[in-house]
Amino acid sequence: MIDVDIALSRGAFHLVATFAADARVVALFGRSGSGKTTIIDAIAGIAKPSRGSIRVGGDVMFDAAAGIDVPPERRRIGYVFQDALLFPHLDVHANLLYGQRLRSADERFIAEDRVVELLGLGALLHRRVRTLSGGEQQRVAIGRALLAQPRVLLMDEPLASLDVARRVEILDYVERLRDEVRIPIVYVTHSVAEIARLADTVVVVSGGRCVAVGPAHDVIGRLDIVSPVDRHEAGSLVDTRVVSHDAETQVTTLAFDGGVLHVPAIDARVGQSLRARIRSRDVSLALQRPAGISILNMLPARIVAVNAERDPVVEVQLAVGGARFTAAVTRRSLRDLDLHPGLEVLALVKAVSFDPYGVD
Repeated sequence: MIDVDIALSRGAFHLVATFAADARVVALFGRSGSGKTTIIDAIAGIAKPSRGSIRVGGDVMFDAAAGIDVPPERRRIGYVFQDALLFPHLDVHANLLYGQRLRSADERFIAEDRVVELLGLGALLHRRVRTLSGGEQQRVAIGRALLAQPRVLLMDEPLASLDVARRVEILDYVERLRDEVRIPIVYVTHSVAEIARLADTVVVVSGGRCVAVGPAHDVIGRLDIVSPVDRHEAGSLVDTRVVSHDAETQVTTLAFDGGVLHVPAIDARVGQSLRARIRSRDVSLALQRPAGISILNMLPARIVAVNAERDPVVEVQLAVGGARFTAAVTRRSLRDLDLHPGLEVLALVKAVSFDPYGVD
């Protein structure tokens, strides 16, 4: 459990953050300058709140009223920055051991060999830092943070400085950490795609405030917070299961509580659980099944809510079985089709709109 209830000022910026989460990955989500990094700096002990408290796993890290402020080095918190910040005069192995040497033998619960295997660092151990790619450096930084034996791992937009190929690589490794290492992760991002891949709980941060907290599926699909997020990337997260691969057409079929989705071939085994991200801009609506159309996914749906803001693009929330989709339509389409809560429609989703890698 991570429990934060603080107020903090940095120059003219004022932060008031309140949230509690018990999850493998808690994503702090919002635009640049919203206060996400300030929150994890406070958890790490780098920034001192003016009031409030911070608890990690039941232990009090900070409590202004009680006069408690545990020094950063005693909080046992791993921090992975946007830039790897490795020691350039040390090789990879020495960088890793720097994290481990901070803890006594009886505090160590993650073995060096295990971290090297999880992050694929075996072939890099004797390399100099300057010879590593950006993705390799970030993997070493994650390993160093893990070998500090943290009770929680803070990751501040670890993909921000990487190209798409390296971002995919690091996401794969972070997923392995989430699934195989029992350490909670607080992950700072402004990417819905990264949330789709990783997060259990999402805290939306806007203007120095936590404006929404909840399961990733619920928060990303909420119409009332679309504005502080980014309408271009807003949408839905759907839990699915791989049911088949068609080698000839290179299409993978995913089943979910509402039907099936056909997507470009995914490298995943039949039966594997996957989270599909469906952008609202990739969902169209029809009152009857169209003929002679290339769209593969046509799903019966019922409108449950309509965003009534004055913008020219309107978000329509849909129930598709037990799942929730959001469609972005023009105000003219809303009028011409008479779209309203309770109306039965077809949700049309192009197969090619699915991103198999979960990155923007």
